[in-house]
Amino acid sequence: MRSDKPAQVSRKHDLAVARVFDAPLKLVWILGVFALMSVSHQAFCEEAVGMKEGTMPQAVVSVRYMVDDVTKAVDFYTTYLGFALESTPAPAPGAPVSSKPAFAAVTRGSLRLLLSGPGSSGARPMPDGSQPVAGGWNRVQVPVADLATEVERLRAAGVRFRNDIVKGVGGSQIILDDPFGNPIELWQAAAPH
Repeated sequence: MRSDKPAQVSRKHDLAVARVFDAPLKLVWILGVFALMSVSHQAFCEEAVGMKEGTMPQAVVSVRYMVDDVTKAVDFYTTYLGFALESTPAPAPGAPVSSKPAFAAVTRGSLRLLLSGPGSSGARPMPDGSQPVAGGWNRVQVPVADLATEVERLRAAGVRFRNDIVKGVGGSQIILDDPFGNPIELWQAAAPH
């Protein structure tokens, strides 16, 4: 006749050993899940914004334009140049909700245009007293498939251009102004040879 006593002792021993290792195994499992989540988050950040730890984002370029009227600027960029509204125009901090918006952001592809009105932090005077203003010659370049057609469409809408189409080795370009005097270059690549 065979006894079940050693088998029961063995099972009890196995359960005791399992309990001793159970908590650390659960901890290892939990730490592994967090490590995977961290790696997944890092991969997401690298994919979404082209950013690796210790580097500047690569996928989105932000350019600040000073404007006199944020609502009018949003309308111009979304209506005529194909930008999408990223952030709803907001009044300056502490200003009544009915106030004119101080800031808005619009995007097109990987360009984020920051539209800063008179009440925005971007419009505050510099330490020497100089005031940021619209205009100048630095500009964003918006690629188009058919420059002549775009120019015709925009002129018909009353958009002001600084020059006529200029052709060069790399393509053709023209500079237009937003309603506040900020330049935008429309550019069409040269046809391949």
